[in-house]
Amino acid sequence: MKATGIVRRIDELGRVVIPKEIRRTLRIREGDPLEIFVDREGGVILKKYSPIGELGDFAKEYAESIHQAVGHIAAICDRDSIIAVSGAGKKELYERPVNEEIEQLMQSRTRICASTSDGESLIPITTDDTGDRYTAELIIPIISAGDAIGAVILLSKEDGASFDQTEIKVCETAAGFMGKQMES
Repeated sequence: MKATGIVRRIDELGRVVIPKEIRRTLRIREGDPLEIFVDREGGVILKKYSPIGELGDFAKEYAESIHQAVGHIAAICDRDSIIAVSGAGKKELYERPVNEEIEQLMQSRTRICASTSDGESLIPITTDDTGDRYTAELIIPIISAGDAIGAVILLSKEDGASFDQTEIKVCETAAGFMGKQMES
């Protein structure tokens, strides 16, 4: 564990405030669930809880199925990072934090289908992405019990690529199915 040098007192209700700088750095927002762990030395560890992260193996298989069905890079993310990727972009996407614009799209439940061949600019997928790696993108939020918990992302690097209704339906179905899996 890394010490921060910050000390906080527990109030009469057993609460402790996580400093704003740490929340900002770790991208913890009001209402975010945290998992609580206890280590052998008596330390308490708080970790951001990702409900969709529990479906990690399932998400990987689903991304692989989407990739095989449509032939483009398929990724599944939670609200913070890419948790599954299949296709040519695995090394540059897997476990990378998602761009804040993607987070905002998920939160507002906005779906994006854009292509550079149509003169549209693409949203960078990860925080270290410049937005010029891909030629087309499709982003469909995953909604579970009314909350945006992640997104299904389809990307292409092919010149002139754009996504048609079939690819959109495949991703909508995947997002809907994953949302339902989280509810049960």
